[in-house]
Amino acid sequence: MEDLKKIQLFEETPVPRAVMTMAVPTIISSLVMVIYNLADTYFVGMLNDSVQNAAVTLAAPILLAFNAVNNLFGVGASSMMSRALGRKEHDVVRSSSAWGFYCALLCSILFSVGFTALRNPMLTLMGADSENAAATAAYLLWTVSFGAAPAILNVVLAYLVRSEGATLHASIGTMSGCVLNIILDPIFILPDGFNMGAAGAGFATFISNCAACVYFFILIFVKRNTTLVCINPKMLRGGRAKEIFFGICAVGIPASIQNLLNVVGMTVLNNFTAAYGSDAVAAMGITQKINMVPMYIAMGLSQGIMPLISYNYGSRNAARLKKTVIFSAKLSVGFMAVMTLLDWFGASFLVELFMKNEVIVAYGTRFLRGLCLALPFLCMDFLAVGVFQACGLGRNALIFAILRKIVLEIPALFIWNRIWPLYGLAYAQPTAELVLAAAAVIVLMRLFRSLDKHINEE
Repeated sequence: MEDLKKIQLFEETPVPRAVMTMAVPTIISSLVMVIYNLADTYFVGMLNDSVQNAAVTLAAPILLAFNAVNNLFGVGASSMMSRALGRKEHDVVRSSSAWGFYCALLCSILFSVGFTALRNPMLTLMGADSENAAATAAYLLWTVSFGAAPAILNVVLAYLVRSEGATLHASIGTMSGCVLNIILDPIFILPDGFNMGAAGAGFATFISNCAACVYFFILIFVKRNTTLVCINPKMLRGGRAKEIFFGICAVGIPASIQNLLNVVGMTVLNNFTAAYGSDAVAAMGITQKINMVPMYIAMGLSQGIMPLISYNYGSRNAARLKKTVIFSAKLSVGFMAVMTLLDWFGASFLVELFMKNEVIVAYGTRFLRGLCLALPFLCMDFLAVGVFQACGLGRNALIFAILRKIVLEIPALFIWNRIWPLYGLAYAQPTAELVLAAAAVIVLMRLFRSLDKHINEE
């Protein structure tokens, strides 16, 4: 009965309802993740100490680097699983999930060991100085040295569960950890609790990620007779193991590189901002967290519909695939336009929610008004990359990643900072996303035409 419902969702449910069924739980989960990210900034901000707030901001690129592993094995394996599900190749689905899980586990352990061994040069590279290096290191001790494995595995497991249409369970798992993190943050960060500052935020994150992993392990065990998600190491063997591994990498490696480039871009931005002092760094960090709310909604939509797109790509249902993308684009662009207006006119109020410091609020207001202009264009970029990943078109996703950061955004940071020192940094992302949005529309239209042509030739 459960398998029949999944097939009906992928093949028969009207597209708007199918999109909402797949996307809404993922968007809600993304919003909870944003709130949990904002919670660190909010509660650390209550200390009214720009050094502690700067520590959380400077650590962000390392945590963002987790997404390189998440996407390599989460996006790669889930895309492989959903396309195999559309072809009714259930053994490939099980084997893909096992490969995704164990590769993510191995890489997360290597990530922890590598960062811990190179901690001091990494802190320098991230822009930390004698004023904030100790606080940054304390935060990263719990989130990376001890916390990389649970942080990465809970995201990868959510991708695997979502790949067969179980978006609600995937979202519950992710949200359970986020809600626990929000509860624990004030206990560990604030003077009324353990008064650990930024280190307390890291410790709360570590505990919450462990709890999320436990949820997914229990879920997979309880549903072992009905789910195709499998973490049995025996599934790593088989005649198609090599094909499956390289199939995962074909989608996962470009997705991973995309996030590594995001890390590079954020590190460059933080280093530019650090030249203007801890107040500017703290303000940029706060505005980036505020801007994450609409960004994660757009990301949640693109990730939520990926299994639907993958399945219909695998089953060669071009008409349903196109309807899914077009409906999602209209929904996303319209919502992001509204969010841009809210961020622009409410910028000062939003920044002041996190830190009542006149200098930081002044910086943050101008930063947020620049960053929010990217939102209507950014959602089209996310949607296009999600379609590429869902269809196994890793090369297209990689080209977009290189265009976004290397060709457009990082050069724009240099140019804007020269034209308008400090404040111009916030306009580099809108510049890049405007160009990418136009490219996304063109490439998606070509993809639709090529898919129609391919099906007609069969």
